[in-house]
Amino acid sequence: MSEKTSRKWPGNRAALGRVRALALVLVLPAAAQPDRAALEPVPLVRPPTPLPGEVQPIAPGVRPAPTLPRLQLSPPVPELQRLEYRGNGFIEVAHGLLLLDPGQQSLARQRALAAQVVRGAFAARPSLAEVDVSLYDRASYGGFGGPLPLFTASVPRDRLGNFTAYTAGRGPYERVYEGGGTQETSPTSVFGGLEEGITFLGTEAELLAQRVEQSLSQFRGGVRGGLLFRGSLARPLAALTFDDAPHPLYEPLLLDLLRRAGVKATFFVIGRNAVAYPYFVRDMVEGGHEAGNHTYHHVRLPGLSEAQVRFELAQANRVISAITGRPVRYFRPPGGDYSPLTLRIAGEEGLVTTFWTDDPGDFANPGDAVVESRLVRHLRRGGIVLLHDNAPEGIDVLSAFLRVARSRGVDLTTVSDLAGK
Repeated sequence: MSEKTSRKWPGNRAALGRVRALALVLVLPAAAQPDRAALEPVPLVRPPTPLPGEVQPIAPGVRPAPTLPRLQLSPPVPELQRLEYRGNGFIEVAHGLLLLDPGQQSLARQRALAAQVVRGAFAARPSLAEVDVSLYDRASYGGFGGPLPLFTASVPRDRLGNFTAYTAGRGPYERVYEGGGTQETSPTSVFGGLEEGITFLGTEAELLAQRVEQSLSQFRGGVRGGLLFRGSLARPLAALTFDDAPHPLYEPLLLDLLRRAGVKATFFVIGRNAVAYPYFVRDMVEGGHEAGNHTYHHVRLPGLSEAQVRFELAQANRVISAITGRPVRYFRPPGGDYSPLTLRIAGEEGLVTTFWTDDPGDFANPGDAVVESRLVRHLRRGGIVLLHDNAPEGIDVLSAFLRVARSRGVDLTTVSDLAGK
């Protein structure tokens, strides 16, 4: 199951086309503990106008990921659409997707169905370390990245008793989201086009200024003009980053691998994903990782209005900070598309716009060997590695890549560590 909400889809095609027609395009190569009050669902602010990108299809040219094995429960649960599982070489995790009709959507019914699936999954496959579930309204379900779920839960095996008590009304359980499927906006359209690199859209003068900043960044490293293209060569560090977090099946597998390797990373979090799976964002920061901003809906920003761009950045900041209890410092624009407006608003929101030096294209499923060879070939001091937390091939090769980095004397770390902040 790689329901990749691809980072390859630009924003409004008509608006973006008008911008591109006028633009020059440059293709460039654990302090505080989380705020426990963030356990409560974060209230949402509606954007000024509907935004594209809430439901994003697979980008053209992307190979389908291998089909994941599924579990069959006995007795069957009619609302359960699929119950898939996957391992990382050490643990296995399952994720169940349930679609509910209007008469089934009371919180008590949601809890009962979630408990039935979780218990059934653990019974059907004793090797599972964790079972996660996502319950959606059947009529509005648009895939991962669409309208928010009604209910989600993450249940490690050693917390099954706590979860069972919670679903029976006998106590709290913090690894749940009881959002009721909040409908924030309606998608306007979807758009094609594969990313070809980091792309700046602006006037000729703005383009020349970006060339200067890029050259200085490549020479000196570090943050320049609110942008980070590469770190300094002076220290044996490279940043390890993951876009599109968090995903309910892959997140626990990825965090487990990083914990075993003793490596910290920066996760660029989609705001609506953080709303639906807040416990995974807490797991990140409690594990010493960093949560960055990847917009609220995962949309291409050039071509959107100033109000829309500000909503995407500010609302993602707000949601992430409410969960972690920490300010958000780094931002990665989906697809690498950015503009003077993007940079200005990011700066006003206190964000450093962060790019990458090493993109193996794990989202496109080119094969484990291809992903690993690309990662190793581009590994360098001051580099910024781009992976995706919902790309199965990235998870498959991660342990081997971490060993290669260690053997070469390159310490993989967070963006903050790389930037010296």
